[in-house]
Amino acid sequence: MDDCPRAVGAVLSAPGGDSAVAVAAGRPGGAGTEAEVQASPPVAEKAKSQVPVWREGLAWTALSADYQRILAALADRIRLGQGPLTCQEMASSFGMDVVPAKVEGLRSKAKRLVSRGWPAEPATGRFTLARGVSGSGGGS
Repeated sequence: MDDCPRAVGAVLSAPGGDSAVAVAAGRPGGAGTEAEVQASPPVAEKAKSQVPVWREGLAWTALSADYQRILAALADRIRLGQGPLTCQEMASSFGMDVVPAKVEGLRSKAKRLVSRGWPAEPATGRFTLARGVSGSGGGS
């Protein structure tokens, strides 16, 4: 426990802001080389769902289940000859409570997909599949 304040001080005073190296240097015996310390990922970092940029031939399976569900709902609208879908309509069709927190979560995911080229947003808050993106899980 006595090493804790010294380690915190080493991290806060590390030149260049490289806290991982400063912590290694603050350990008794300076355990670990700089390369070993930098290679390990930060413990506090949370794994995030990655949304790749859409390209010809990229399958929907490259996306997490939540994103695939959004694209499937948009594909169903096109298949049925209906127009773009709002996030409130998505929440309702997914059996979710249509409350601001749930709707905004869907909107965030839909906007992330739009920024990566999967769906399009022809009008504010209304989503449809982007040109070229089609099928039930296929790329194009």
